[in-house]
Amino acid sequence: MNGFSATRVLAVLVKEFKQLSRDRLTYAMILAMPVVQLLLFGYAINTQPRHLPTALLVQEDTVFARSITAALKNSAYFDFTAQARTPAELDAMLQRGEAQFAITIPGDFTRRVARGDKPQILVEADASDPAATGGAAAALAALPREALAHDLKGVLGPRAQAVPPFEVVIHNRYNPEAVTAFNIVPGLLGVVLSMTLVMMTSLSVTRETERGTMESLLATPVEPLEVMAGKLAPYVAVGLIQTSLILLMAKLLFGVPMQGGWAGLAIGVVLFIVGSLALGFLISTVARSQLQAMQMSLFYILPSILLSGFMFPFRGMPEWAQAIGQLIPVTHFLRVVRGALLKGQDLGDMWPELVALLAFVCAVAALAMARYRRTLD
Repeated sequence: MNGFSATRVLAVLVKEFKQLSRDRLTYAMILAMPVVQLLLFGYAINTQPRHLPTALLVQEDTVFARSITAALKNSAYFDFTAQARTPAELDAMLQRGEAQFAITIPGDFTRRVARGDKPQILVEADASDPAATGGAAAALAALPREALAHDLKGVLGPRAQAVPPFEVVIHNRYNPEAVTAFNIVPGLLGVVLSMTLVMMTSLSVTRETERGTMESLLATPVEPLEVMAGKLAPYVAVGLIQTSLILLMAKLLFGVPMQGGWAGLAIGVVLFIVGSLALGFLISTVARSQLQAMQMSLFYILPSILLSGFMFPFRGMPEWAQAIGQLIPVTHFLRVVRGALLKGQDLGDMWPELVALLAFVCAVAALAMARYRRTLD
């Protein structure tokens, strides 16, 4: 041996840099991944969400009622996005996920405050995600003493100096005990299916390309749609088995409530599985190696975990991050799963999310077939 040579090390180093520069996709991933992580964790993640959509049912139009709504809005936790006319309409908004909170001010509120009867205001919270409602619920503690401070004067002055003039009753729905597992475990279904199906499909097809077996397939008169269907069908069964296993363990180990909504959940599961597999197939038509397929899969999975509402409250993110999250299929699938298991939503409640998943399947499948057809050419 001639001993250690810095010249030979330098030659190998230059060779590796040249090889890396030729692999533009890998080079782009190396630079893009830390930038994306920095932006997501620095700007998009917020564990104390504010400006939460709130539905309001006011059964009297009085000064006191307007003062309470103004105090709620000034707290920066509540944004009144809907005005209900009946309790049933208010309940439907909460169940469909259109509102995070539903607030009811009763019709005899002003009269009972004046009489010192200490009336109640009902605040119903969608507690399926406890982290999304905790801060806002805490802010309600100061409402009884502060909301009517400017109104209780003159003959009503003693009402402000004694006990709080009214009471706020908070009703946490869909997860009243704020069990974190009830929110996380159903969400794991979307994350697990994404990680396994997208990655397995992309690696499987790319592996054939690396080994040269794809050339034999390209020489056959098989149509792109037939290739996609044949390759994805086994993984559909894998996805269904994973779904059944996760739901069974969620019930037996964590006691996750199963409220119903099975028809919508079944449709959502099938659409999400097919969409994830089609995305993996699309990635395989772009990637030139299994390493690139893995990198591209992770580049999809990371935003899916952070921007879908799985780990952090979706409504706590800024508007631009929510807009990106709406484009991610995991976001809509999590709403379907949690809506079915925790709220018992039916197809009428789920249809916006199911339509979004269907659009994702059609778009990704069309792109995958177009890319595969180019490969044939």
